[in-house]
Amino acid sequence: MKHRWAALLAVLALDALVPTFAVAQGTQSAPPAGTEHSPGVQVGQNYPNPFNSATVIPFTIGDPPTCTKDGDRQHRVTLRVYNVLAQLVAIPVLQGGPSGGERSMVNVTLGCGTYTAFWNGNYMNTSREVPSGVYIYLIEVDGRSLGKKMLLIR
Repeated sequence: MKHRWAALLAVLALDALVPTFAVAQGTQSAPPAGTEHSPGVQVGQNYPNPFNSATVIPFTIGDPPTCTKDGDRQHRVTLRVYNVLAQLVAIPVLQGGPSGGERSMVNVTLGCGTYTAFWNGNYMNTSREVPSGVYIYLIEVDGRSLGKKMLLIR
């Protein structure tokens, strides 16, 4: 029972550290519900959430005015999944994408657009399932990071 309380306190502390979205000073509007936003990057809530065995993480690179202005600008994108102890658990794969097929989301070069990443609920490149719990996914685009929480229930 003590371990459950400790885990609950850890989740609550983590919730205080990971904001739902950050807005810089100025007159930016708030992002749509369920998304986290930084200039040129939006990350949506994974679905389904909570999930049992696999989940999809939607994200968008570039704002429409930026995309038309920059043309073929490419962005370096990395997506990782961490547990509440900040240990790397998995690297989702990009679904579809410009070259088709699936590839690991580490330093992937992407242009403006909307994409989805897939995580099968397993530890890094193994068939071993991760336990139930809260996980954090962090997307890094050109050095800017955004994160959201997700819940896995087995």
